[in-house]
Amino acid sequence: MAKPRGAPYEYTEAEDKSIRLGLFLIVSGVVALFVLGFCWLSPALRELQGQTARCTVLSVQQPGELFECTFSCGAACRGTALYPCLQVYVSHSASAARALLHHDEHQLLANPKCSFIPPCARENQKNSEIVAHWQEYWKEEVGSQPFTCYFNQHLRPEDVLLRRTHDEMVLLHCFLWPLVTFLVGVLIVVLTICAKSLAIKAEAIKKRKCL
Repeated sequence: MAKPRGAPYEYTEAEDKSIRLGLFLIVSGVVALFVLGFCWLSPALRELQGQTARCTVLSVQQPGELFECTFSCGAACRGTALYPCLQVYVSHSASAARALLHHDEHQLLANPKCSFIPPCARENQKNSEIVAHWQEYWKEEVGSQPFTCYFNQHLRPEDVLLRRTHDEMVLLHCFLWPLVTFLVGVLIVVLTICAKSLAIKAEAIKKRKCL
């Protein structure tokens, strides 16, 4: 039966799947942008607000306080152990005030009183040996040699970081991959619609030639 003039052309099953895939990628790109922006972008921007400084060790000490850490010894085996607190105080070029050095932002948030949280071992003695090794490192190997650190005067003026958890690459990934997903989805939808439009025009031209 001939299709009436002016009747709408229906998409084939393959074309319908292509459009659905494109729309799914578009929605996924938008959702990923919001999720990554909330989970990664916000802390990354907060951390990147800090400035680079040159730090020099003032003192390295163990105040004698012990803290708990959690170790894993298998799929269903977990426990707690103790580690001694190590405090490394430094002076830095961004401010004349003394500051407590931390390995990174994760350790700063986990234990703001200590400079270093060791990988948690089951034996307390092992944890003490690791902390003692780091104490020796900062006293003997680093000593008075200046090193790069990161300082944020507005958020934590009394703390400095040895390493940044996030850098400019985090910002790139937060925008790049959701944007690529979104653009691929748009491209699939546009190409499918354009291909259908060209097929309809080609069919119309073919019918005119047959008349």
